[in-house]
Amino acid sequence: MGIRLHRRAVNERVDELLEKVGASDYANAPVGLLSGGEQQRLRIAQALATDPELLLCDEALLSLDLNHQYIVSELVNQQRVDSGSAVVFVTHDINPIIDHVDRILYLAGGSFKIGTPDEVMRSEVFSELYGADIEVLRSNGRIIVTGRPDNTHHISSQEGLIP
Repeated sequence: MGIRLHRRAVNERVDELLEKVGASDYANAPVGLLSGGEQQRLRIAQALATDPELLLCDEALLSLDLNHQYIVSELVNQQRVDSGSAVVFVTHDINPIIDHVDRILYLAGGSFKIGTPDEVMRSEVFSELYGADIEVLRSNGRIIVTGRPDNTHHISSQEGLIP
């Protein structure tokens, strides 16, 4: 193995990222003793450490509390801004990242819609994708999706009964 150049710079970058994701206190702990959220924060720091050109975030917010979801979202966005990284973010909860998103690919029921958040995150789009009456509400910067069964698809109590 050759001599590692810039070891100090690497260690400083690692320490900086661990601090940013709130993982400094357990950076040297055995991974098997860490909670799912603690492990997830270490994985985020590890992914950002190399300044990747492309950052694939597949459920990167999984197991994180709400505060850390927003911290991680901001860190990933900062990576995009500072380094020009392309980011693909797969998530079931768009709220922590919505302020950093320029395009959405929403998949549901074998169909999809792609566009800006304002084009995709709409009641009409969700109703079409899910084939049900869906309402998309916005409150304090958060998106709330509510739905109710489509009454036209209910079977009446008399259908299917043998007289």
